Amino acid sequence: MGDALPRCDIQELVDDDRLGAGRSLPPLAREILERQIALLGETGVHGAKGRVASAGLVAANVLRHLGRSADAEQIARALATTLAGNDARSLREAIDLALSEAPPPDAAPSSPADAQTTARTLRVEAARIDALVSLTGELTVAKNAIGHAAKLAQESDSALAVLLKDRFATLDHLVGELQRSVLGMRVLPLRQAFARLPRLLREMSSDLKKPARLVVEGAETEADKAIVEMLFEPLLHVLRNAMDHGVETVSTRAAQGKPPVATIRLRAGRQGEHVVVEVSDDGAGIDVARIRQVALERDIIPEDLVAAMSDQEATNMIFEPGFSTARVVTGLSGRGVGMDAVRTSVSRLGGQVSVESRAGHGTTVRFTLPFSVMMTRVMVVRAEEQSFGIPLDAVVETLRIDADRIAPIGAAHAVVLRNRTLPVVALAGALGLTQDGRPTAEATLVVTKINGLYGALRVDRIGERMEVMLKPLDGLLAGMRGVAGSTLLGDGSVLLVLDLGELFQ
Repeated sequence: MGDALPRCDIQELVDDDRLGAGRSLPPLAREILERQIALLGETGVHGAKGRVASAGLVAANVLRHLGRSADAEQIARALATTLAGNDARSLREAIDLALSEAPPPDAAPSSPADAQTTARTLRVEAARIDALVSLTGELTVAKNAIGHAAKLAQESDSALAVLLKDRFATLDHLVGELQRSVLGMRVLPLRQAFARLPRLLREMSSDLKKPARLVVEGAETEADKAIVEMLFEPLLHVLRNAMDHGVETVSTRAAQGKPPVATIRLRAGRQGEHVVVEVSDDGAGIDVARIRQVALERDIIPEDLVAAMSDQEATNMIFEPGFSTARVVTGLSGRGVGMDAVRTSVSRLGGQVSVESRAGHGTTVRFTLPFSVMMTRVMVVRAEEQSFGIPLDAVVETLRIDADRIAPIGAAHAVVLRNRTLPVVALAGALGLTQDGRPTAEATLVVTKINGLYGALRVDRIGERMEVMLKPLDGLLAGMRGVAGSTLLGDGSVLLVLDLGELFQ
């Protein structure tokens, strides 16, 4: 029958987290429901029907005592179906649904406190929120224009200039507060992207005959709804990779002294203005030697460069389009979607993907995503008398060096900074701008870090830093390579914000 269930009584469940204030499950109730799912997953001829009946009754009783009668009735119906058809899948799905904490369509407030909470909630169409975000963006542009006027007025050194500067500071503060409030309306908890993953992992585990459990942490972390809506597919692909390529068979894990049931952890949390989501497994890790072998067999990179690559650089090869180390194509691995598609999906919303692996200990894939996809901080740079924006999150440092320190390597250029060799991309050349061709004694570099890889962007000058509302390109400029979006500056000119990941490819 597995591990004994934790001891509890009804009063302990009710007192834990005072559930009358919302639908969140207390930790003890969640653990009990998860134990019932584990009970349903046990195999064996003897006592199978008894295990199913016990799991269904315990789950229904727990939910009924928590005031979630609609969920309890749904589990009771699923139990009857399971006992009649001898298939526990419908009961597992019903308990999964209760764990996901998504309220049933016909659920009514179970207590006066629930009714009070519902009364304080106002449902607004997403289109109206998006329109409000757009208007806030226009207000930001107008604020930047006033800031530009205030700078021009400072040259006159008049009392009006001082007053205008003070009023602009107040406006800047108020618009900033408005931006944060409006963008906060677009956020959703990440559990909406996580909810289906436990069931899908159990299906993969059953198909591959590899026992595994999913531990979810930080599901209540909030992010922009565009991030939440995008995140499910990349996470699902990473889970498939972990199960197909990372997690070993039961016999292999036993030989290595590992527990027979693999553990995959899905963690989420806020780090400043970013949301970080990690998927970690305790499997075999990434075979770096196999990656090098595949790179040579397919002539992806020259042999001398393969030998010079660090283990981390070799590991990053998994993000190359079409790259795969799979010797056997399975129903999970042969879907035509690689880690390059995962990185592309995340990069499209201003995020980054990195991977860390230890042979024999497992792999961690980390998504670093912006909390908001609408607001971004940029650094203005100049190239051939034109201004461009660079996402400030990707900037490590800026510096001026002697131009002769930039050395040609084949058709490319590189520079050595602090014992690290960095590729150098001239912004004017990358964007196809007309260059005057005059050599300069010094070079201005912006050192960047994108998806764990360092690079240096050569520019003419470095300008101010600002917070802007980023708009995607449309019309003839839609899909323009190397450009993430645009915004308006205070003087009315358009600033193109660059996609550094594409520029360094």
